[in-house]
Amino acid sequence: MAAGEWYCCLDAELEALRTTARAAVYQHNSLPPEDRGAIAPKLKQLLNAENAIVEAPFHCAYGINIALGDQVYLNAGCTILDCARVTIGDQCMLGPNVQIYCAEHHHDPIKRSVEGLERALPVRIAKRAWIGGGAIILAGVTIGEGAVVGAGSVVTRDVAPGEVVVGNPARPIQRQG
Repeated sequence: MAAGEWYCCLDAELEALRTTARAAVYQHNSLPPEDRGAIAPKLKQLLNAENAIVEAPFHCAYGINIALGDQVYLNAGCTILDCARVTIGDQCMLGPNVQIYCAEHHHDPIKRSVEGLERALPVRIAKRAWIGGGAIILAGVTIGEGAVVGAGSVVTRDVAPGEVVVGNPARPIQRQG
């Protein structure tokens, strides 16, 4: 999985890691806001996040593959399927219901559904990027420093630093002013 090669997602060791993540996510999503703080204790430990805010509800697959920079803000409903490394740089903001998917399931129906084969590619979001609500970021994508992803966009390829992309699939637009 870590090497980006095909692997079986039905593996017992991976299931144990997902179980740990589910417990941390459950605590985070269940605690009253005054008890949860910026991040509930189990999730904070799992993500090793010191200075980030993660609104509830939140979901991740493993948590151990997520690196949150300083002053990162994840709005309510964010889902990160971190089968590979997901790096979110300093001062990034993710709107509500942003989804980040690192897994790519095999295109062969037998290998996908019977054998459980998938591969995982990392996602990188550089510092000060803004990801609009409902955006979906697919496996292997890098979003450059200061880039903006419009709400509802589906990002299938890299976004250059400072670029603004919108749509499905996301495409660059001209910035005004």
